[in-house]
Amino acid sequence: MGVKNYLVEGVSCSGKTSVATELQRQGYHVIHGDRELAYKGDPKTGLPLEGRQGGAWDTDAASAHRHHLWCVERVKDLAADQSHAATFFCGGARNIFTFIGLFDAVFILKLDRATLEKRLSARPEDEFGGKAEEQAFILALHESGQTFRRKASQSIPPSPSKQLLRSCYPTPTGSNSGISDRAARPPTVFRRSQCSAQ
Repeated sequence: MGVKNYLVEGVSCSGKTSVATELQRQGYHVIHGDRELAYKGDPKTGLPLEGRQGGAWDTDAASAHRHHLWCVERVKDLAADQSHAATFFCGGARNIFTFIGLFDAVFILKLDRATLEKRLSARPEDEFGGKAEEQAFILALHESGQTFRRKASQSIPPSPSKQLLRSCYPTPTGSNSGISDRAARPPTVFRRSQCSAQ
């Protein structure tokens, strides 16, 4: 295992990329999972889907979401890297429970519906969440609360980004957290012992 490994999760537009960018700015080792680890695959077998475009996963929001996976072997390699005191994996994958045990804590970024709607309205059309069908799907997912399954949870107080850092690793000396307090609700943190597939 790496020294410490953390996952920052949440629905689209919850602030994962913003948190990741700020953590990087402060000198932390960050993996943008949805950019660096993601591929379209079968959620049961992990096998890549034939062709990246033209299939149902390319046109149907629910299918695209369901087939959004991370490369498990790459996640394992990065988590085992001892060269960083802490690594933050930011993003989401449908096969998360195949590697959830690698993380010391999982942070779920939360926000209210009005904030989510505002962010979705500003989403470029060529990004997931930019089309009307995708926005409707994300809002339904947000309302269902089914972003992440868990046995137990522990909330940490606002602000989510600052408290995230306080919860898992001290800020580098002489550095102040510049992450904005935009998310309307505190993230939920799951410790390794609380995470399991269901």
